Amino acid sequence: MVDELLKQAKLALQLALDAGANDAVAGLSDGYSTSFTYRDGKLEEVKQSASRSLGVSLYVDGRYSNHSTTDLRPAELKRFIQDAVELTKHLERDPFRVIPDAKLFANRAQLDLDQVDRKASELNRDRGLEWLREMDAEAHADTRVISASSHLGYGYTASARVTSNGFSGTRESTGVGYGSSITLDEPGGRRPEAGRHVGHCHRDALPEPVTTAKEALRRAVERLGSTKAPSAKAILVIDPEAGSNVVGRLIGAMSAGAIQQKRSFLANKKGERVASELLTLTDDPLIPARQSSRLFDGEGISARVMPLVENGVLRNYYIDTYYGKKLGWDPTTGGTSNIRFGLGTKNQEQLLADAGSGFYVNSWLGGNCDGTTGDFSLGIRGHKIENGKKTGAIGEMNITGNVLELFSNLIAIGNDPYEYSSYGTPTLVFKDVQFSGQ
Repeated sequence: MVDELLKQAKLALQLALDAGANDAVAGLSDGYSTSFTYRDGKLEEVKQSASRSLGVSLYVDGRYSNHSTTDLRPAELKRFIQDAVELTKHLERDPFRVIPDAKLFANRAQLDLDQVDRKASELNRDRGLEWLREMDAEAHADTRVISASSHLGYGYTASARVTSNGFSGTRESTGVGYGSSITLDEPGGRRPEAGRHVGHCHRDALPEPVTTAKEALRRAVERLGSTKAPSAKAILVIDPEAGSNVVGRLIGAMSAGAIQQKRSFLANKKGERVASELLTLTDDPLIPARQSSRLFDGEGISARVMPLVENGVLRNYYIDTYYGKKLGWDPTTGGTSNIRFGLGTKNQEQLLADAGSGFYVNSWLGGNCDGTTGDFSLGIRGHKIENGKKTGAIGEMNITGNVLELFSNLIAIGNDPYEYSSYGTPTLVFKDVQFSGQ
């Protein structure tokens, strides 16, 4: 399929140049997806989609525009691109909108990223419904369950991209994911709920569907008897599945766009310590069998391993061509791939024992973070930590503070990175975190 997409992309590129564009980028994408929702013993929803679409970026006399279409018939495509070029001629000039430098396309890694799995691509309705029935039965294994929904999704995507200054590349990947969400009945009208959801490009990398539903039920049962603990400054232990929320606040501030628009608390901090010396973060797009891996980014910039934070010191920003031009900086890459941590040596049980007392957080209930200052307030759910063990469930509480202060107070990192997210966050332990409760 990718060879056909590449051929069509090259045709669209030539049409753009023939219509008067000085430079152009053409990208074709194709794929299909299927998803099911199964609720309380019944199939509730089925969604299927399949589409092929073209996107073109046009550079015309110092002006720039983006256009997309799903009508790829030759005559209509030619007319569409001609009209798009004419429209671009009437836009305002933008000297910072230039096609990425061809030098950025060089030295692309020659690596099989192993993102296509036959077992994922060959999933079908019958097998999917069998999984969902098994998950639903397991999710209802407790008499206190008043509602449970399970979902399954799978699909395949392929794409090709070409530019007028020499870039050519293709991608393809599969994906499969499933999980359950469960609500329990509790005296007093409370409705504790929890879930478990996993996804990967390889089917065999996932736990069995019924195991996933069983874990969702266990988590929901753990929510019974949830209370609001007294306000305190205490140790915070964050579960790997919840860690991307806070790590994402730090990484989001590394965007050149946020810096140029004065919305980043990491502006002017490259080369400075921004976190505990325990924190080392690397953007690694070249890890095989990961959905976020890539040989090139959205601009065609060749993928490379990029240090973000080394022993607490900020090393790089995410810089695309446009904001790089505005800031006078060389591009690195425009967005994240896989975030890899420098790991510790202890598992979560050992870290809880070391903490002694405090709070363990495994999910979030809304909140906000000011990207300019780093100040945040986040709703939490989890458990108290007493005598080095998770005890009673807590909820309706917030943590407040500042992202830079929080990461400066990082005192331990686990050896247990979360496998089903591009943010492979391990257990994280912070000291002196302000909890607001009773």
